Amino acid sequence: MPYERTMATAFSWDVPAQFNFGRDVVDALARENRRGLLFIDASDRRTDVSFPEIGDATQRYAGAFRDLGIVKGERVVVLLPKIPAWLYAMVGLVRLGAVVVPCSEQLRAKDLAFRAQHSEATTIVAHVSNRAEVDLLRGTPGLERFLLVGETGNAPGWTSLDALVERAQPFAGNPTSADEIAYIVYTSGTTKDPKGVVHSHAYTYAKRMQARVWLDARADDLVWSTAGTGWAKSLWNVLLGPWSCGSAIVLDEGGFVPAKRLDLIRDLDVTVLCQAPTEYRLEAKLDGLGDWKLPKLRHCVSAGEPLNPEVLERWKDAFGLTILDGYGQTENSLLVANVPGLDVRPGSMGKPTPGHDVDVVDENGAPCAAGDVGDIGVRGDPPTLFRGYYKNDEETRASRRGEWYLTGDRAQKDDDGYFWFVGRADDVISSGAYRIGPFEVESALLEHPAVAESAVVGSPDPDRGNVVKAFVVLRPGHEPSDALVRELQDHCKRVTAPYKYPREIEFVADLPKTRSGKIRRVELRAAELKRKGATAASGFV
Repeated sequence: MPYERTMATAFSWDVPAQFNFGRDVVDALARENRRGLLFIDASDRRTDVSFPEIGDATQRYAGAFRDLGIVKGERVVVLLPKIPAWLYAMVGLVRLGAVVVPCSEQLRAKDLAFRAQHSEATTIVAHVSNRAEVDLLRGTPGLERFLLVGETGNAPGWTSLDALVERAQPFAGNPTSADEIAYIVYTSGTTKDPKGVVHSHAYTYAKRMQARVWLDARADDLVWSTAGTGWAKSLWNVLLGPWSCGSAIVLDEGGFVPAKRLDLIRDLDVTVLCQAPTEYRLEAKLDGLGDWKLPKLRHCVSAGEPLNPEVLERWKDAFGLTILDGYGQTENSLLVANVPGLDVRPGSMGKPTPGHDVDVVDENGAPCAAGDVGDIGVRGDPPTLFRGYYKNDEETRASRRGEWYLTGDRAQKDDDGYFWFVGRADDVISSGAYRIGPFEVESALLEHPAVAESAVVGSPDPDRGNVVKAFVVLRPGHEPSDALVRELQDHCKRVTAPYKYPREIEFVADLPKTRSGKIRRVELRAAELKRKGATAASGFV
């Protein structure tokens, strides 16, 4: 449905009082004899899995978990790569009414132990590739069951989940009410311990909104969302969203190689693509991008952080498609987006999505005037919004300003209601009389042919409080030099407002990132603070 018509219609979430994704979505799809999953393993072997097969597998997993004694409300950590067992385990546990704690397979023992103990998990489901790391969790209080996927033999201290599933009887699951807990999803923890974000079964129902309105998933689509299994985005657009719309999905066990990814999109006849901004950026830098012919691809989206205008232009020139940027968080869903039917303004986040009262608010919780920078807030309590941070009432309260939930991000709106991202609240640079968002400077740098990646932070300065500093990763064939520094500075002055140009540029081999691929500006700021010392930092805001 076109955006303006959707927004002009009174929106109602209509969440059922009783809802279970396994029983109400997967079992309904299982009555349709068609493909629901296209799996590509690490050896590039492709396997089609039908919806009836998916329904049976998820019920057998539910039966295996029930046979082990896992009950409704019990916390279970799921640590699996992008393989069908991840989907089956996630749905099987939801069928039981267990609380799923999805974790990235890249987490180390210390990270896993924190999540397991904090969530009060009794069970961990892990892949054989993570067995050695998970073995270090022995002795974690409350963690009793260690279930292994990918090996049916005897592993000391482990129970083979594969073997249990083979002999389990299918179990449709337990009824669950919409307000019961379905997930505890942990944030990246870039500044302190990760926070456990609590989502209910109502959230699993409400994810269909963004899948229809933004992802534009349909029953005849093959949707490929490339998100890793431990992150909220995989819940959005690998699992809950597409299947709620009846779409088949792609699951690729292999790693990201830009040229190979484009080959697969072409060869698999993918119709809807959801990638991370970093993946689009690296693909956009390929020579001869337009030589890839992707005739079946009709729709592309991106979320995680804003996409740079030059990447959008390069992709559109190559494929005739506009990548639609979307904004949301682990704590919620797609809040602001460019959606089909909305005129896209390059660099803009778009407008609020149906069912979400989103605005830019000031320190008193009042909506800001057009052009003023403020905090992105969500009014009320939509079903997509988290129930709170697990065992952290202080952080839950701190996320509210009156009737608004605050995302922690800063933005401004234009006269037509389009949102424009400025940065994380703690990323915005105060320099002299100016407040500068790092993203626009990073975007300007990325337009230069020598720049592969960039990150911009405030560096303490005794006169200005901060100066804009850029950390730059160069593309092959370019070498650091004072001349290149001046060239990049002049380039930024031309592309963006002159006061925003980076007064300092440091060339680096790579940038610090979270496991989900977001740049850790906080780490770069801390390094600058340490490097320049307390005297220079006195004006740091």
